[in-house]
Amino acid sequence: MGGWGMEHGLNHDAPTKVTLMLQAAATGDTQASEALFPLVYDELRRIAGALMSRERAGHTLQPTALVHEAYVRLVGAETNWQNKAHFFGAAARAMRHILIDRARHVKATRIKAGSVEHEDMLPTIDSTAPGAVSDAAGDLLLLDSSMESLRSRDERQHEVVMLRFFAGLTIEQTALAMGLSTGTVKNEWTYARAWLLREMERARASQS
Repeated sequence: MGGWGMEHGLNHDAPTKVTLMLQAAATGDTQASEALFPLVYDELRRIAGALMSRERAGHTLQPTALVHEAYVRLVGAETNWQNKAHFFGAAARAMRHILIDRARHVKATRIKAGSVEHEDMLPTIDSTAPGAVSDAAGDLLLLDSSMESLRSRDERQHEVVMLRFFAGLTIEQTALAMGLSTGTVKNEWTYARAWLLREMERARASQS
């Protein structure tokens, strides 16, 4: 687990060098964007590696490529980055959308070809452990739809899932990043994961 979440730089009252560079890059400052990349690469690579490690062996997309594509999307957005937690949470979200786009493309290609084989994609969230997975391509799309429903229902629970499951933060790091107590994060994570599971089961049932 990367150590950024425990740094004092998450204090909203004291923007770090990285936060200031993020803000500059968001305004189109190419020098800031170029200087920023080496400073955030290791953490972005860790997030990408965690996401890709959940895929089945033989996938063609590499973590480095995922990092670069996500970074281009992030620095090209006119976002008022509040701190590093905000940025890395957005990075996890961007990587998730890249993988979802890939899943949709693969699924559409296989349907067109008459194949319904499972593809190496992100897992679903298990009821007992965040690392327990299912590797069906359709599950990634179900998870994405359920995540959007969760976001509409409860923005804070959605953010907890983004930081815990997709960015790979611990309960303590998530609590620090969001300015919440560890007890609150534990409760939100438990409720959100259970809700997502029910929502995905409901969606599966409606498709059968």
